[in-house]
Amino acid sequence: MAPWSRRSRTPLSGKVVLVTGAARGIGAEPARRAARRGARVALAGLEPELLAQVAAELGPEHLWVECDVTDAEALRTAVARTVDTFGGLDVVVANAGIAPLTTVMTGSAHALSRTIEVNLTGAVLTAHAALPAIAERRGHVLLVSSAAAFTVLPGMSAYCAAKAGLERFGDALRLEVAHRGVTVASAHPTWIDTDMVRDTEEALPTFAETRRSLPGPLGAYTSVEDCAEALVENLETRGRRVFVPRSVGVVSALRQAVTGAVAERFVLRLSAARVPQLERDIAALQGREFGRSSLGGRRAG
Repeated sequence: MAPWSRRSRTPLSGKVVLVTGAARGIGAEPARRAARRGARVALAGLEPELLAQVAAELGPEHLWVECDVTDAEALRTAVARTVDTFGGLDVVVANAGIAPLTTVMTGSAHALSRTIEVNLTGAVLTAHAALPAIAERRGHVLLVSSAAAFTVLPGMSAYCAAKAGLERFGDALRLEVAHRGVTVASAHPTWIDTDMVRDTEEALPTFAETRRSLPGPLGAYTSVEDCAEALVENLETRGRRVFVPRSVGVVSALRQAVTGAVAERFVLRLSAARVPQLERDIAALQGREFGRSSLGGRRAG
């Protein structure tokens, strides 16, 4: 039996759920599943054509709004439209994120800072904009972090930093809002079979090779469907953590060992061979900083 199935549940039927980064992947699929469970869903992000397609698939009782998560005013507008349309807000899923195609040495300052801005600051701004409405209904905030919050890999320095920061942000936020009846969770997927991950591995073959060499769940793909189901289960159970796959929870518990001296020696041996090739892959991209689906070079949903 899955750990979350032993928790009490708050059914999603009739609840209002706002999802950022909802045009595709682990934004769009949880939105679909929440809608099938009776929630009224607001989709926020970029790529308006894709957002409109997902909203049309969900049905006329749902909403989409174009929104850049690094724009505080745009987020306030998205929340206001959701509340005006549905009468309130019960759950927010801060999912929007990007992955850079770079190392610190070879990449641009823009790519590194943009990754932090979208993946960490964007989630912070999303929570800030949504919390007044969430608190009125004693609702739930789900921050989509990553297994990268407690693991490290060359080529992912800014991404790991952002996701680790997001986990700590969620832990502190949970303490700030608990007395208001608001719950806060962080989700920690590993490699989910999304456009963003496929784009990265297609652009950087060495990165894909490195991923496949990692042990256990740290190197394996999980389907979008399985990840989405775990996220939506959390919206009902309102637990503190979501691990996808569940075995990532063991990695989290052993994070000191995973990032400690012994593990570092293993990764250093791996890096000595792989990082020079990875940087040659990056150079071959001729200045492209993000995957085609990330939209990191302009704005972020």
